Amino acid sequence: MTGIGFSVFETAIGWAAIGWSDAGVVRVRLPDADASRARASVRRWLPGAAEARPEASVAAAVERIVALLAGERIALTTVALDMTGVQPFDRRVYEGARAVPAGETTTYGALAERIGAPGEARAVGVALARNPFPIVVPCHRVVAADGRLGGFSAPGGVETKRRMLAIEGAGVAAQPTLFDPPRPPRRLIPMRACAGIRNHSPSSA
Repeated sequence: MTGIGFSVFETAIGWAAIGWSDAGVVRVRLPDADASRARASVRRWLPGAAEARPEASVAAAVERIVALLAGERIALTTVALDMTGVQPFDRRVYEGARAVPAGETTTYGALAERIGAPGEARAVGVALARNPFPIVVPCHRVVAADGRLGGFSAPGGVETKRRMLAIEGAGVAAQPTLFDPPRPPRRLIPMRACAGIRNHSPSSA
């Protein structure tokens, strides 16, 4: 990749950031209350990248992200992504996830079926955990089969995921509280938190 740049921008739910190369978007940072944290995150992910004014196609992507997080039914499927270094299976997962429209959700198992990999819900969860393009690749729209949201390592945790889905008009199940009846323990997949999601539970898809 050459010509790496990044920009920090404000949305209705906080400060996000986007990084790009000559081939397209390489990284998206989910919104945070603090612009400086968003900036620092991108600099860690893209060492040597220069903060700059986005070129036209990236600026258009930013406008669409801002509109989506403001409650508009905006599709981001035309945003060009630089998938250099992304594994082939992960590409299929991301392309499948991009087909889930705002206002809807899917499960790990259903997404596996959609991309022609039935029974690979666990692998789908692993791919989503390293998604470098959250929002553009809407991994927040993938939930457990029982409708629960699972973990979310973005600023604000699972509440950020719930808020994003609510903005999009997607119905989401309430998370358990101390007053809920106990549920059988589920085995969570240990995985490195990346780009916004952790502790996916595709085994329950």
